[in-house]
Amino acid sequence: MPSTPHVVLIVLQAYVVAFIALHDWVPLGRLNDVAAVQAADPAAKLIAVTALSTAPFAFGLWWSIVYAGARIPGWLTWYLWICYGVAAYGLWRAWWGPYLPGGDPARAARYEAMFGRTYAFLPSRHGIRPNALHISLHVTVIAILVALASQSSWMRG
Repeated sequence: MPSTPHVVLIVLQAYVVAFIALHDWVPLGRLNDVAAVQAADPAAKLIAVTALSTAPFAFGLWWSIVYAGARIPGWLTWYLWICYGVAAYGLWRAWWGPYLPGGDPARAARYEAMFGRTYAFLPSRHGIRPNALHISLHVTVIAILVALASQSSWMRG
């Protein structure tokens, strides 16, 4: 039987995999704008980006499930650290860097076209306004990193 922290880690990872795989394809009301995203990028590019972006996280999720209730091997812990560390860095570069310290006019225009009609609760800064759906991903990635950082015996058996 997996420990509660391990189950939480699996659930958080499952959210990330579902988000990456589906957020550009499945309409979620005001949380996303599938038509705008698909108008911004050709279908072939979206398919490739979705597949390549989902794969490393799905791999980590799969092995986390395989080791549910067992000792998580060190390689998987490192793999998850690397995946989610790189993801956090990418989220900073894509959203929070342009939003907080300084703008990127080209990115701001692209994001406005793709996400301008989605629900957001933060004010616009430098032409960037992180939407609620993406913020949910960002919070989940941070939660995974916190879970990995606070690992204790539940990761070791």
